[in-house]
Amino acid sequence: MLSTRSLFDEIYRNDQAYQLFCSIAAGGEDQGGWENERIAALTRDPVLAPKVARHGADERKHGRIFAQLLNRRGLPKVPVPDETDYCMLLERQGIGLSHERLNTDVPLTDRELITYLAHSRVTEQRAAEQMRQLVRAYADNPALGRAMRVISADEDDHLAYCHEELLRLISEGHGPYVRHALETSARGEVRTYRDVGLAVTARMARILRWPRWQLALITLGVRALHLYDRAYGWRRMVTLRMPEHRNALGTPAPPHAEHEVPGS
Repeated sequence: MLSTRSLFDEIYRNDQAYQLFCSIAAGGEDQGGWENERIAALTRDPVLAPKVARHGADERKHGRIFAQLLNRRGLPKVPVPDETDYCMLLERQGIGLSHERLNTDVPLTDRELITYLAHSRVTEQRAAEQMRQLVRAYADNPALGRAMRVISADEDDHLAYCHEELLRLISEGHGPYVRHALETSARGEVRTYRDVGLAVTARMARILRWPRWQLALITLGVRALHLYDRAYGWRRMVTLRMPEHRNALGTPAPPHAEHEVPGS
């Protein structure tokens, strides 16, 4: 029976599919780590800067986790196909802060920080949902289960921090721009997630030699999710509420050590 768990299990059991899956994940985490490192360096807010730095350190940790999952199988990372590069495609749509901007030494303005936080609020929502799905899918897999739980917990903290910081900025009088930035990011993310989903599906279909009916069914699922998100689901990405876990990124990340990577 075709299910989310059976699909992820099929990917796990095939070296080439698993290699692509982990490489895409590691690439996205590494890019997110670099972006947060640059934003922390350009942030003049002494309260926000260390939280952004912690966010970047967590993303780097996630990249190492996915790389080590590949190493355990004796597999190197492979280049991420352009059409599956979620971060790059978002940037091309003008969502978030461009790499050109982050490569300068000019401090970020309040509006640029809001743009960053709104982008993070939206993308961390997606990341948190994806990781919960992976936690369920690999619950019975010792090699992946703990790694997915560690990353999932971090993504929940990242999402909580975005809620809290955006609410703080609203209280300081930035409400209209926060709402604009959130809606712009959400609508762009919904399109990008569909495009990346279709691209990954097509590549996995070729690697795993899916029959036409299976490819058609999964493609239909990706398109159906997009229609839902475009019509209604995007609203979950723009609502803000004070999280139960306050100051989720208020402590520095621990120094990098091999024991950070689960099961190493």
